[in-house]
Amino acid sequence: MSESSSESDSSEDERQNSREPISKKQKISHPAISAPLEVAPSVSKQSTKPTPKIIVLLDLASLETVKNRRGVYELLNCDDHRDLCKKKLKKDPNDYRPDILHQEMLALMDSPLNKAGLLKVYIHSAKHVLIELNPATRIPRTFKRFAGLMVQLLHKMKIKAGGESTTLLKVIKNPFSQHLPPGSRCYGFSCQGELYSPISLAKNFVPPSPEKCETPICFVLGAMSTGHITINDHPYIEKMLSISEYPLSGAAALSRIMGGIEHHWGIV
Repeated sequence: MSESSSESDSSEDERQNSREPISKKQKISHPAISAPLEVAPSVSKQSTKPTPKIIVLLDLASLETVKNRRGVYELLNCDDHRDLCKKKLKKDPNDYRPDILHQEMLALMDSPLNKAGLLKVYIHSAKHVLIELNPATRIPRTFKRFAGLMVQLLHKMKIKAGGESTTLLKVIKNPFSQHLPPGSRCYGFSCQGELYSPISLAKNFVPPSPEKCETPICFVLGAMSTGHITINDHPYIEKMLSISEYPLSGAAALSRIMGGIEHHWGIV
């Protein structure tokens, strides 16, 4: 008799707890971030911190937040917000592809060139938000955590490493050209550019070694689903290049570019 009474009391408590209202603070927090962002361990063999010699700008990235029915901010994307894009925003859902940026960031930050401390990455969104990445940033592997990270960045303007004061991602002032070191040479990539293989690209546009690279080389690639980079949008671009005669995803193109430079500089 006492056992059944205690079971009914516990079940009643569970029902009451389930009906407790969610606080406002809980509503605006994003559930996708379950752990703080980490700093990738340094693997550079040099005693002194190397200076980045290659700069990559990922342009026209789809980074826009939207509040759902529960009052939680989410990263606008074609999978979760297709009806919202069509009915309310009156735009093509396929234009909202932040997963493309996620794939490109993984390809860059996981590259041996970045782990050697020779790569610097910037992001420029379609809404003209300019973001700087710390080379030590470890990008979340799942898109859900990545989306939560981007929402937090767009609202707080910076992301710090968990338990540390190191800033891993931060929003900086436009234009991008003011962040380029003096004398930097800049090239854009498009399927309409002049075709080069990865190795010939490195031989023609990159110095033979990092030590002989006195000023950084900048590459501008798109992070959008349709369209391409143009010199009209980036007057500092000297020449438009192409890395394959076939249409490639942004991540695949970046992997070819980074691979060619790594081969050229003997980075394994």
